[in-house]
Amino acid sequence: MVVARTARERARVEITAEILAAARAQLGEVGPSQLSLRAVAREVGMVSSAVYRYFASRDELLTALIIAAYDELGAAAEAAEEAVEDRTDHLARWMATCRATREWAISHPHDYALIYGSPVPGYAAPQDTVMPATRVIVRLVEIIVAAHGSGTAAESTQPPATAADPSGVVADAMAFIAERSDVDLEALPELVMRTLMVWSAIFGTLSFELFGHLKGSVSDYEGYFEQTVLRLAGDLGLAE
Repeated sequence: MVVARTARERARVEITAEILAAARAQLGEVGPSQLSLRAVAREVGMVSSAVYRYFASRDELLTALIIAAYDELGAAAEAAEEAVEDRTDHLARWMATCRATREWAISHPHDYALIYGSPVPGYAAPQDTVMPATRVIVRLVEIIVAAHGSGTAAESTQPPATAADPSGVVADAMAFIAERSDVDLEALPELVMRTLMVWSAIFGTLSFELFGHLKGSVSDYEGYFEQTVLRLAGDLGLAE
């Protein structure tokens, strides 16, 4: 049974949304390090002391903004992947997820900068940001696991003979993935290693684009991203 919200509860939800919207607008103007509860209060027509009834500190407001950004990005990536009708076409699912990730980043540069840009001085993200932050990589891992579990993925390229066994290096990632899949990935440390490499490469490419580091080297940013994620899919055995 759905319990209707009281008028007070509805008002709190609405005011909280107004505060978050004003704070997001301020991010675009001054950046996260200069986010000010006083300025946000002015924007929504409240005295600064009233805002503290909704967010106890600037850090609490930052955390809410970070979680919202991660969740929006994750939702966009998940929706694009779920729209692929042929669930056995793992490459199509992969490309849809990656494309949606870039589209969201390009459309929300200030939100992207908040979660993937320079750390905010004096701010430490709490544990409750971790799950929202992993939504994109969890979806990519699900695609990789499905491809390898179905036997349709090509064998991963072998590492150089001089490369050490990555099991110890990626132990945390293997535990994380094992909690979210039925595949015994402890037997596939090389695949986990490559998945982490791919994850950092995808967001590294996006960060290079959004923060201007591709200027003078790349003339077609969208095409470059497309080629990059396609090659990364090949490293994981997804591309033909």
